[in-house]
Amino acid sequence: MPRKRAMDEGDELLVRLGSLTAQARRRAELQRTQVELAIALQRGMLPRDLPAAPGLHLAVRYAPANLGLNVGGDWYDAFTMPDGRIGLAIGDVQGHNIEAAAFMGQVRAGLRALASVTGDPGELLARTNELLLSLGSDLFATCTFMRLDPATGVLESARAGHIPSVWATADGKSGVVEDEGGPPLGVEKGMAYPVTRHRLATGGVFVLLTDGVVEGPSLDIEDGLDQVVRLAGVAAVAGLEARALAAAVIKGAEGIGHEDDAAVLVVGLDGPGGRL
Repeated sequence: MPRKRAMDEGDELLVRLGSLTAQARRRAELQRTQVELAIALQRGMLPRDLPAAPGLHLAVRYAPANLGLNVGGDWYDAFTMPDGRIGLAIGDVQGHNIEAAAFMGQVRAGLRALASVTGDPGELLARTNELLLSLGSDLFATCTFMRLDPATGVLESARAGHIPSVWATADGKSGVVEDEGGPPLGVEKGMAYPVTRHRLATGGVFVLLTDGVVEGPSLDIEDGLDQVVRLAGVAAVAGLEARALAAAVIKGAEGIGHEDDAAVLVVGLDGPGGRL
């Protein structure tokens, strides 16, 4: 009798272990499916083509988070506005799940739609903020939106809680864009977003990025921005292609141990001899 009872208990334990293993497999499969869906949403909502204009060079790089279930909501966008100027956007949605990826699509679509109503970057962010609040979501997003006139190099920028952009000129100057900015989108009604005017000089570059590029376990955000400033400065002086600069910036992000999405958007005008 003791031997039979021990065998019965052993069989019962094996059955329980088998059940737990099956449950774990089902959960893992569900999580993998959610991650794959979120990544598909991210990639499907990013623009397939970038706008073109004489002398304008745009380049993008995007690296989705690849640690566990950290699927975020970073995005970039570039499109021709009704008045012929170029709209440039980059942003980051709170959270790391499929809801964040879906909300990212709503923010990007809202920006594009409202850009046909107003081209002023500050007003555009203000209207997008009101739109997101009307959706009743608990999520919020940070964003930088710029409007560029390729013919004159005039660039107008507004920022909603996002990290600042980086600039560099062909004569060796570079730095972090200094602007006032406003709060993230989708947090509070009636917010204003100041507009800062810049001039993108011949051979110069602006680098728009998300915090996954410059902040991680092995690097704080100030040092990360300084790293991008140095890269942009070297690229502008050397007349490197925008694609090369974007690749170098995203490569630098791989070395800081980031657990977030990383997105980079580089905009430049032809330098001496048409290089950039």
